[in-house]
Amino acid sequence: MSYKLVATFTVLLAALVYRSGRVLKHNVLTLPSLPEAYYIGGDYKEHCTVIRDEITNTINYCEDITFWDHLDEQDHLARRFVLLGCDPNRKAWNTVMGPLHDPEPFAYLWLYSTESGSLQPITLDNYPKGHDFHPLGMEVYPSKDGAPSNLFIVNHARANTTIEQFVLDPTRPTTAIYVRTLSSSYFVSPNSVALTSSTSFYVSNDHLMTRRLPNPFGKILPVVESLAALPLSWLAHVTISPDRVLQHKIVAFGVPFANGVAVSHDGLQVALSSTTLGEVYFYNRNPSTNDLRFSHSVPVPFLPDNIMYADDGALIVTGHPHFPSVAAVAANKTGAKAGSWSVSLRPISDTTHTKSEKDFVNRAYDLRAPLSASAIAPAVLTHEVETLFQSDGSVFGTSATSLVDARTGTLYMSGLYEEGMLVCGPK
Repeated sequence: MSYKLVATFTVLLAALVYRSGRVLKHNVLTLPSLPEAYYIGGDYKEHCTVIRDEITNTINYCEDITFWDHLDEQDHLARRFVLLGCDPNRKAWNTVMGPLHDPEPFAYLWLYSTESGSLQPITLDNYPKGHDFHPLGMEVYPSKDGAPSNLFIVNHARANTTIEQFVLDPTRPTTAIYVRTLSSSYFVSPNSVALTSSTSFYVSNDHLMTRRLPNPFGKILPVVESLAALPLSWLAHVTISPDRVLQHKIVAFGVPFANGVAVSHDGLQVALSSTTLGEVYFYNRNPSTNDLRFSHSVPVPFLPDNIMYADDGALIVTGHPHFPSVAAVAANKTGAKAGSWSVSLRPISDTTHTKSEKDFVNRAYDLRAPLSASAIAPAVLTHEVETLFQSDGSVFGTSATSLVDARTGTLYMSGLYEEGMLVCGPK
């Protein structure tokens, strides 16, 4: 019996090392040698600044940020805002990492103008009294020719995780009008959303076993699922029918820690980050059915969190270079800091010719960055990976989301446990 147990354990350990060995080595057991800060556009001291709310200090711990685009009648981009979802209480209430101590303090939404640089708080109109608000992933549908936009926000409330629907009106941009709370038994651990229409979206569920389980299971099983990179999470598509019934279907299952999700601008591709595998999965999408077919994956040099497609089609991936450092920051360890890293994944043309496929994937790349991505993640045939920003946490830490405005080349970054929003761009 003991021999069989040892043999089984050995096989499982070997499988874990084979699947997650790179992540364990570089993102768990080793602290990456990141610089104080690096920005692809030039000296970070000249090109980057951290935007803060100096009065109420509530632009903190903003897990997700997203563009709110205003289009004209020809569908051309007329104005662009950044919407921030910030929860300064995240260290006391985090249903993904823990702890679950105090769900009472209310979180905040902020609106940042990419034109004027102005910051304005957003009030929640008609929001149910006594209903918690702890935003995680969110996305807002573009406003077309002045029409209102639907906004969907994952809410890690105390009883269960829901998805809140609001309306943002360009004539009253600092008011989010509450519409409804979406709940479902399928919403086990919603994390990120990506809209496919004004009333439909993909939503990732990052764990099957969550912190909400009774003790001691809630403190043990989610950690096991994460560290072992168990393929138990999934991506679903949700449609709100005219009679307000939710139509839910799972479109991708068996993903270790499914996190950020994004839909390409042409609607034909969906990207999904697998945090504990350190990879981004790409799927071919059927726009008429929203069904997905796995295409390929791309390794990245950190634990990927949120992702977004830039205007030029590149996928912007942001995440955590060293998990123990993030845990130390979350636990308020004295002197703790956690790094930031954001990269672009740009498709390599099918017409690119190589002498040797083996030499191509073994090549060094991303050589402008102080710590090259190629030192941690192998090259692939499908995408070129390039660092946009990296820091050891001294300048900006715990990066969770980055947006890139291709019109100006400006990068916006938020941090899971960081104060303010980093803005890097032309002088």
